[in-house]
Amino acid sequence: MGAGAFIEPLVVVSLLFGGTWVNRNSEYRLFASSRHDRHANRATSPSHDRSDSPDSIESALESPTAVDGLLPRRFPSPSPQEGRWRKREFQLFGFRRSVTSPNTRVFKDRFLSRLLNKFPFLVEAWYWALIYWVYQLGRAFTAVTLVEGTVHVARKHALQLIHLEQKLHIFHELAVQHFFLKHPTALTWINRIYSFIHIPGTILFLVWLYYFTTTRNRLDERQSGKNYGEIEGSPAGPRLYEARRRTMAVCNLIAFVVFTIWPCMPPRLLSDPDVKGPTGDEARKYGFVDTVHGADGAGSVWTQNRFCNQYAAMPSLHFGYSLLIGLTILMVPLPPHHARPIIIRSPWPFLRLRLPSLRRVACIVVGILYPFTILVAIVATANHFILDAVAGAMVCWLAWKGNRILLNLLWLEDWFLWCVRIHKPEIGREEQRKRRPRMEGQGCGLRVGLG
Repeated sequence: MGAGAFIEPLVVVSLLFGGTWVNRNSEYRLFASSRHDRHANRATSPSHDRSDSPDSIESALESPTAVDGLLPRRFPSPSPQEGRWRKREFQLFGFRRSVTSPNTRVFKDRFLSRLLNKFPFLVEAWYWALIYWVYQLGRAFTAVTLVEGTVHVARKHALQLIHLEQKLHIFHELAVQHFFLKHPTALTWINRIYSFIHIPGTILFLVWLYYFTTTRNRLDERQSGKNYGEIEGSPAGPRLYEARRRTMAVCNLIAFVVFTIWPCMPPRLLSDPDVKGPTGDEARKYGFVDTVHGADGAGSVWTQNRFCNQYAAMPSLHFGYSLLIGLTILMVPLPPHHARPIIIRSPWPFLRLRLPSLRRVACIVVGILYPFTILVAIVATANHFILDAVAGAMVCWLAWKGNRILLNLLWLEDWFLWCVRIHKPEIGREEQRKRRPRMEGQGCGLRVGLG
């Protein structure tokens, strides 16, 4: 791995800190000493609308007996507009129940809460780290507890995929890899794409999407290139970003369940010369080459460590994530002045050509090229079968449709934030109402898209 062992983590950390700075709330004063500064903070804080937030309490429990028995006496006293408790909805397969959790708004003036108001993307960095490391720890556990029998099962499952692809006439992995083996320069770049793009590319996408859907839509903040109170980002608003972040988390959950129940060996490991018997002979006859982890490869700290589960090829989250990113970019709602089509008129009044805007064309190109490039990379490097990519797309679709299941964990987050005495900034209904008339007046809908 060489220099990549520290360059790659440095790139990830730089992207997270860069995203935190780019998405900062420039109008919010972290150290508000004067009455004017505190008033300005209340005006620019995402959670300044108090009890009108979509996740705020619907009916606070006012009974002292309901409070004193659960919370210590040092629990701060809320303002008259705020209750000590809030209601969360728990909904699963038709079962619905209201869950009571602490209202963390009483901690909104503490330093860590003000820090999150100043740098709200820190919350997203925390979410990403939590999602990523829970998934990686799960993979590491399966990697260190592997037994020889699991390896044999994973090899048989890989051969079963080959047989199925042959029946479906989609077994093209060898042809794709042979093409790149004949072109060393292209192979070098495709190895680098596979090893180094997946995680940094995903983080860069999250930084951009947060900026485009949330930061550029802050009504009470002056930003370069837009007037005060102007909406410059995607009309879909923050909910689009939140849905995509939840989708990635559900993708990890589904993928972990699948490769734990059905381990599958990547094509590159089928050429192991130490495997004896007819199964080993059949696996070696295809001649797959491990182009990434060889002496001349581009091994990554993310793909080459003893805690990496080598038998989690099905499904391919490389492709699942790239498909999610591609579809989001391709379909993201644009501001009206960027979505306006280009009209090419002819000398004849009845004949004119209507073309999409340049921004939309760019979204379409990137939205198609990115998942296609990742698909070629995972196949050419013999890290995944084509059916692994199909499974990754199915996982992406399932997670996209069912991402709201994670909203059932909001009450747990409330208790965690209460324990650490932090209030997480939110965008409330008041700001959404301010945004909606502007967008509706411009003829732009609020459709968030799938998820």
